[in-house]
Amino acid sequence: MSAPAANPATKSFLSVNNIEVVYSSVILVLKGVSLSVPKGGIVALLGANGAGKTTTLKAISNLLHAERGEVTKGSIHFDGEEVHSLSPNALVQRGCIQVMEGRRCFAHLTVEENLLTGAFTRKDGKAAVAADLELVYSYFPRLKERRESTAGYTSGGEQQMTAVGRALMSRPKMILLDEPSMGLAPQIVEEMFEIVKNLNGKEGVSFLLAEQNTNMALKYASYGYILENGRVVMDGEAKSLRENEDVKEFYLGVAEGKRKSFRDVKHYKRRKRWLA
Repeated sequence: MSAPAANPATKSFLSVNNIEVVYSSVILVLKGVSLSVPKGGIVALLGANGAGKTTTLKAISNLLHAERGEVTKGSIHFDGEEVHSLSPNALVQRGCIQVMEGRRCFAHLTVEENLLTGAFTRKDGKAAVAADLELVYSYFPRLKERRESTAGYTSGGEQQMTAVGRALMSRPKMILLDEPSMGLAPQIVEEMFEIVKNLNGKEGVSFLLAEQNTNMALKYASYGYILENGRVVMDGEAKSLRENEDVKEFYLGVAEGKRKSFRDVKHYKRRKRWLA
């Protein structure tokens, strides 16, 4: 059964309402960011490096305090509950977990030991954990082959699979996935996004994807938000964003139906309308 389209008009599973984030009490990073993810949806959070995508995910997952950041305005609701004051551990127990950019495996542990750390919040017994471990291996057969390998010596793609598999071991309702394509070969990127699609459709896991690869993200998401300088400058159905001339020129490197060279992209032919 296919997952429902991610449209903010539907009942929100995750709702971020006009939040502002400040680091070290002085640096304003997010400025009135609002977004919505419906239950069973895949929503893309797009933008260049430094736009505020990772900060948005960390605001939702309550990981800002480790970096001297805090949400100073607005609210965040997940599954009907205001959550921005909860600990990261409490939020994971409620079903929302973040997969950090850069994979972040425990390099000295084996692949399987990494996966099992994802179940540390669970209290449903060893049999249930073992069953979910096999479920993870069914989605990532390569990890089953490398289960006894030290994670730090596996490939970048295998480490990304390990990070996503570890998140699945917590039995999440929603995964906040930060830059899943970073540093991976195109074939592995395609494979990762196919797995996201399958997890969404077959297991009902909702996804908020923070991604610089706009073309790939909009291929798999059904709704998208574009961030620039800590603000949402555009949002809409994925199809409409893919067809938007500004998005094509500034994020896909295509203008007037032709792919632009790097030199052309460096010198914008048209000013970004949202900055006018």
